[in-house]
Amino acid sequence: MTSEIPGPGPATGDFDAALKTYDAETAPGQTGGIHTRGGLSLVPEPASAGAGPLGEAVAGLLGSAAPSGNQVRKTALSGGAGGPVALEPLVQAVLEALAKGAVRRGGPVPTGTPEDLAAEVARVFAEADGDDALHQLTELLAYGSADPADPSCAAHLHCPPLAVAVAADLAVAALNPSQDSWDQAPAATAVETLLLQELAQLVGYDPAEAAGVLTSGGTESNLMGLMLARDRVLGRAAERQIELSGVPGTGPRPRIFASAAAHFSVQRSAALLGLGENAVVPVPVDRELRMKPEALASALRDCVARGEVPVAVVATAGTTDTGAVDPLRTCAALAAEYGAWLHVDAAYGGGALLSDELAPLVGGIALADSVSLDWHKLGWQPVAAGIFLVRRAETYASLARRAVYLNPQDDEDAGYPSLLGLSLRTTRRADAFKIAVTLRTLGREGLGRLVDACHELARGGAEAVRAHPRLELHADPVLTAFLFRYLPEGADPEHTDRVNAALRRRLLREGRAVVGRTELPGEGPGRVRLKLTLLNPHTTPAEVERLLHAVAASGQAEEENR
Repeated sequence: MTSEIPGPGPATGDFDAALKTYDAETAPGQTGGIHTRGGLSLVPEPASAGAGPLGEAVAGLLGSAAPSGNQVRKTALSGGAGGPVALEPLVQAVLEALAKGAVRRGGPVPTGTPEDLAAEVARVFAEADGDDALHQLTELLAYGSADPADPSCAAHLHCPPLAVAVAADLAVAALNPSQDSWDQAPAATAVETLLLQELAQLVGYDPAEAAGVLTSGGTESNLMGLMLARDRVLGRAAERQIELSGVPGTGPRPRIFASAAAHFSVQRSAALLGLGENAVVPVPVDRELRMKPEALASALRDCVARGEVPVAVVATAGTTDTGAVDPLRTCAALAAEYGAWLHVDAAYGGGALLSDELAPLVGGIALADSVSLDWHKLGWQPVAAGIFLVRRAETYASLARRAVYLNPQDDEDAGYPSLLGLSLRTTRRADAFKIAVTLRTLGREGLGRLVDACHELARGGAEAVRAHPRLELHADPVLTAFLFRYLPEGADPEHTDRVNAALRRRLLREGRAVVGRTELPGEGPGRVRLKLTLLNPHTTPAEVERLLHAVAASGQAEEENR
């Protein structure tokens, strides 16, 4: 089947002649053929023949290709002076659908099984069409979401984002800057640079000497920290540029040291970097899941005695399960003694830097060679809002990259900066903007109050666990999370594990609560624990207590069913 191709439009000479007189004859209230109204610009309907020089010259071009009014609405763009007009009804439809979906859900998570929800998603996905698709699918998403703004949604490091941060993120989505070259993100490049200077200072680095970049989160940041450690430390030992020649196949074996409670991305990073997951040495932890300093010292000593190379020590500031903070100053001293890179994974615990009360928990973080922060945890930002920082900019050298179509040398010499060589990614959203808006709106003090509120909730929740006869607390909260379990009457460790795992699924199935589930390090039964991660500063102590009573009631129901 062939489509008809429109015939030629006006001659080029006629078009040029029309343009010469167009500006002079543009009517008041118009600029370049765009009508202005209330400070916004609206693209007019295609001009008819005889509507002035421009209309006569291009009527043939516009008339044959002009879509219908409905099609214009469907293909409207979010940028430009007319973008806000196009977005306004769509955003309103999204807001209405979000509210409708949340009311329909009626709790932290939809009731039913994963199969039930998948069937509902498939049904609506098949039916959604045309102008109603946005509303239908948004309502479905809201209904089928686990909502971290609900007080009973407290399983993960999954924060309810601040409305001001989401609004700022909408501006980024509408303008769509990409951080891989200045000419795609002029203002956003400057905003990210200034924000990183502030965050470096917050960590305790000298902003004039530090460097960094916005990342997708802790996993990417940890990968970057270990990549720089590999290139610098292993490169020094092998006397070669590892980023160019690769990891040596012979010679001393590289080792990375991280606590047994460190994030799994440390092992994944080692694999991606060609070191292998087995290069990671798990260092024993205490009951609160903090790295034992004497165990780290012993592991480093044994490593050198075997002729291996200690490439990096990864200290965790805020473990995922308990918020435990490794002894950062001791880790820094041992890393320096053995010539290893110190990377601090503060994706969770970095939020303590915002609180005067909790900041001492991460004392010594400024001694790290590199740091991971996540503002989509204790920063209340929509995903993604990761930050990677290095103490000395020169250690970034192995990531430097020149792409002549993005950051040619002559552009940089002429004063056009580039962030390309700071990131593993090329195309990259302007995620710094929402953080910058949030900081300017609330300030460190305002955000610190939110951190303190969540910390107090966790402390109160831990006391409520202690007071309940059928619940057992693992350890006092360090930040905003704590582990506990339900104790079936007279049960053995295996049965206790099964009941705790099952009660969590019951709460999900009934749509009553989203509670975390993990396992303590070690071997054998009796290690399953439930987890509350409290990141909603508007939750009340009474709501946390009700959630804990719901957990106990669900445990009793599981016992009765068995």
